[in-house]
Amino acid sequence: MKLTSYTDYSLRVLIFLALQDQSKLIKIHEIANTYSISKNHLAKVVHQLGKAGYLLNTRGRNGGLKLAKAPLEINIGTVVRETEDDFYMVECFDPARNTCVITPACSLKHILADATNAYLDVLDRYTLHDVVQNPAPLLELLEQSRV
Repeated sequence: MKLTSYTDYSLRVLIFLALQDQSKLIKIHEIANTYSISKNHLAKVVHQLGKAGYLLNTRGRNGGLKLAKAPLEINIGTVVRETEDDFYMVECFDPARNTCVITPACSLKHILADATNAYLDVLDRYTLHDVVQNPAPLLELLEQSRV
């Protein structure tokens, strides 16, 4: 299972913001520059994270971003489900596109469905807080990338 860059960037934004002083607003360009991601692409990610209730997005000259929820309240599995387009590991998971002739008798689809569910079950056990519990090395790496 591979996450889309959209989900990857969403998680990176949340990690970045969780490591910041929550009394400060962070500009999109700070995050984009730190991760070497297109500011325009990141703006779409940030917009959706705001709509989903993860971020407070303040517009204007003195605007910026910060978390709308505590890191302990942001579940990684939920974020992944909300940012991924689909979890169709194979064609037969999508009835509209399935052309595989063995689908009616194939057991592999059930095994792969179990694997996908197990993957998401593991992600459900973690929050953003778990990801940033040891902030020092993360902050050091983020700082080094800004140079």
